[in-house]
Amino acid sequence: MTLMQKFLGAAATLALSAGAALAEPALIFDLGGKFDKSFNEAAHNGGQRWADETGGTYREIELQSEAQREQALRRFAEAGANPVITMGFAMADPLSQVAADYPDTKFVAVDVTWLDAPNVRQIGFAEHEGSYLVGMMAAMASKSGTVGFVGGMDIPLIRHFGCGYAQGVKAVNPDATIVANMTGTTPSAWNDPVKGGELTRAQISQGADVIYAAAGGTGVGVLQTAADEGILSIGVDSNQNHLHPGSVLTSMLKRVDVAVYEAMKAGTDVETGVFVLGLADEGVGYAIDENNAALVSDEMKAAVDDARQKIIDGELEVTAYYTNDSCPVLDF
Repeated sequence: MTLMQKFLGAAATLALSAGAALAEPALIFDLGGKFDKSFNEAAHNGGQRWADETGGTYREIELQSEAQREQALRRFAEAGANPVITMGFAMADPLSQVAADYPDTKFVAVDVTWLDAPNVRQIGFAEHEGSYLVGMMAAMASKSGTVGFVGGMDIPLIRHFGCGYAQGVKAVNPDATIVANMTGTTPSAWNDPVKGGELTRAQISQGADVIYAAAGGTGVGVLQTAADEGILSIGVDSNQNHLHPGSVLTSMLKRVDVAVYEAMKAGTDVETGVFVLGLADEGVGYAIDENNAALVSDEMKAAVDDARQKIIDGELEVTAYYTNDSCPVLDF
């Protein structure tokens, strides 16, 4: 096996053998791995759905370090993968260096919307809208009047989640207390469930009885500790209700799986440009299934669905953290 084959992993090894088609897609998972039960796993699910439906194969890599970002982009492009799909805002700088060198390769960047690159499809999400809805649910479910938020890496994107959540909480209960913590300032903050559990216990000690985790793999520790301590949690990105049935109030869905699936389905014809998916596009939302149905009252669902429609219709505006790099109702 060549060094390139080792680098690209088993999927790439199979693809490179027997003269696989040059237009095979590739998927670069962010730090935290494809089975983080959150952001990356949603991407994995989208890729697998495409593979299951079409019988096709795609190449993939789970990044282990920052240094691999540009290297992975170049190696996939040179191997003929198209489109090359990347996960996470941290791929922006490497893409800005690499995309121009491969003008015939289409790149798809999830969570990146600010590049000047004609061969890149940039996909963002209105996370603040979905977070507003689960914030409303948190406030309605809370008995203490105090709810929590645990973010992953302290970046504007995660503050964007927290700000929407806080606005939803305050819309239901203007007197509510919101306890917010970030896990860290480096990429390791995405995959530290132990720290997630510690932050959860600290917020519980301050009275929080519902905690929203927007922290990738770290959130698994938040949800576990919340279940152990007998409070409610809210999952993120993927539907995490099943991880602790009866303890996860809901999950804020960010349809990364759909973004990846649609990109692979379009193949080399994928449309480039900037696309932001919100409630109207079903790019974000909240999850109800058999694992949390008993926790969501008819009153709660009616209130949230009403707010959802008002946001779609433009009658209700949720302030984005990005507007002024600040949140009107929460100091991080």
